[in-house]
Amino acid sequence: MSLAFCACMPHLDDILQGCKRGNPSSQRALYDLLAYRLLGVCLRYCPSRAEAEDALQNTFVKIFTRLDQYRGQGPFEAWARRIAVTTALNAYQQHRQRGPQVEADEAHDLTHPDGTPFDQLSADDLVRLINTLPVGYRTVLNLYAVEGYTHAEIGALLGISEGTSKSQLSRARHLLEQRLLANDRIQLN
Repeated sequence: MSLAFCACMPHLDDILQGCKRGNPSSQRALYDLLAYRLLGVCLRYCPSRAEAEDALQNTFVKIFTRLDQYRGQGPFEAWARRIAVTTALNAYQQHRQRGPQVEADEAHDLTHPDGTPFDQLSADDLVRLINTLPVGYRTVLNLYAVEGYTHAEIGALLGISEGTSKSQLSRARHLLEQRLLANDRIQLN
């Protein structure tokens, strides 16, 4: 669902005011408006769908309890996305503390009969391929390339140096390229 509203839907400002008053129908309207996109954010950082869904619920709890902190400077969705990123990263860090995670070794079902690997790659295939990256590489790549964070911001969020963030991004890109080229050779044989 787009943030553009039809005449039958309340305006975002009206929904936010209702949420500030604790109105359940306004909270549901805001959830319906943003849940799909914010779940996508959480899925990029959490190790499983179940944990991403938990992070999404925690994101909305934080949104509803911190609405007074939104000052209207910039789009509301951008503010909510930052909360989702932080919440999902916290979930990832908690998961990492519970034990090691097994990483996938290869992407599945990537086909591109013509052109370069990127030319024939669908968005879903690209997401699947990115999800095969080691968690640290994937996290930095998503924060930098998708969310638009700087290396300094990534370092602060993840507790790593700016140089480590840059290195992780470079390695993620290199590994993606290798996997795309390997997959391309498999498809050609």
